[in-house]
Formats: sequence, structure tokens, C-alpha cells
Amino acid sequence: MEELLEKWEVKYKNINLYEQAVVHRSFINENPKYKSGHNERLEFLGDAVLELIVTDYLFAKYPTLPEGDMTSYRSSLVNAGTLSGVAINLDINKYLKLSKGESKETEITRARMSILADAYEAIIGAMYQDLGYDACNKWVMRTLLVSSDDIIGGGSYRDPKSLIQEMCQDKHQTTPTYKVLEESGPDHDKLFVVGIYFGEKLVKDGRGKSKQLAEVDAARNALNHLGWH
Repeated sequence: MEELLEKWEVKYKNINLYEQAVVHRSFINENPKYKSGHNERLEFLGDAVLELIVTDYLFAKYPTLPEGDMTSYRSSLVNAGTLSGVAINLDINKYLKLSKGESKETEITRARMSILADAYEAIIGAMYQDLGYDACNKWVMRTLLVSSDDIIGGGSYRDPKSLIQEMCQDKHQTTPTYKVLEESGPDHDKLFVVGIYFGEKLVKDGRGKSKQLAEVDAARNALNHLGWH
């Protein structure tokens, strides 16, 4: 982690915080005597710090933007897809501490995307504990918000569920519905599979750590499948 932080030009004080930020729960399950715990508490803290940084940025950048649009913009900047992409660019994937089974997975699956996004937020939590808010703000500006114009300008802030509902009503005069198809995993690491339906017809399914995230994934997959971009 010293090597990675130096690459990021982060003048850290407590390296232990950053080392814990890349430890996934699955690693601790296999290595209960490891010197630190998993990163979930740091991720919880980092999530809150990141949301404040992004909200403050959008509030200043778009002084006349309605609250609803700011919420959509913020969601697009802090979702798992965006944050996992940032984490990959920062080489965080190479430094994750995972279970043996998880480590063998070489592809960036949806589950790995979620782990990477959580690690990015955990690093923000570690940085907040170590260096304070201003350092976090500067790092998020450099690593995430530098691409905000591209995300917003490309229209990727549109919520997939709202978009597919709008287009489904326009093209088929019906409203899509969602149904849980499968639920697996322990309570602390659930995986939901949700289908999106037009009437009785299953269009596509989606996966996520919550029903809401699975519904968004299903809506996104359906949009891509139908070519409704």
C-alpha cells in the first residue's frame, strides 16, 4: 500500500488504515487472526464523506439545478459502476485482499465491481481518518469528479428504472413490473436476482446486493437488450 499511495501522491500518516481499506470480509473469514479487520466500517464512513463531497461539488457547479436533477447526477457519480471503474484505473484491484475463491476470479464480475466500489469508499474513509476532509476532497476531485462532465454530458445520469418506465409507457402503454427470481448468500452478503416484466413477459433479469440494485440492473439490461438507449 505504501507503493500505491506514493503513486497517488498521498502523503499518508497511518498506513494501517489504508491497508485495512482493501481487506474484504471474505479474506477475514479465511484468516481470522489477520492483523486488521475487514473494510466495512471504513466503507460506511467513506460512503458518507463521498456523498457530501459530491453533493457540495454539484451544489456549487450547478447553482440553478433542481434538487431532483442533482440527486440523479449524484447517483450516477457514486454508483458501483462508476466507482469500480475509478478503482480499476487506480490499480486497487491488484491490492485487494480476498478469499482464495474470490481471488481466482480474473474477470471483473458484478460482484467484483461492488467489492471495488466499496474499497474505493473505504480508502476515502481511511483518508478522512488519517488526513481529514480537505485531503479527501482533493483526492475525489482528482480521481472521480474530473470526469463528471463526461458522465453528465453523456446522459448516463438517467435512472434506468425511470427511463424504461417512460419508454415502456410510450411504446407499449404499460408499466414494467419487477419480481424477485432468486435470493442467495448469507445475511451480510446477499445476492438478489430480479426480473423485469412487460405484462407477463420476462424481458431481462438483473443482479445486486439489494432488491433495489437488482431492479436497476434489470432495467439497464432490458434497455440494452431492446436498444432503447
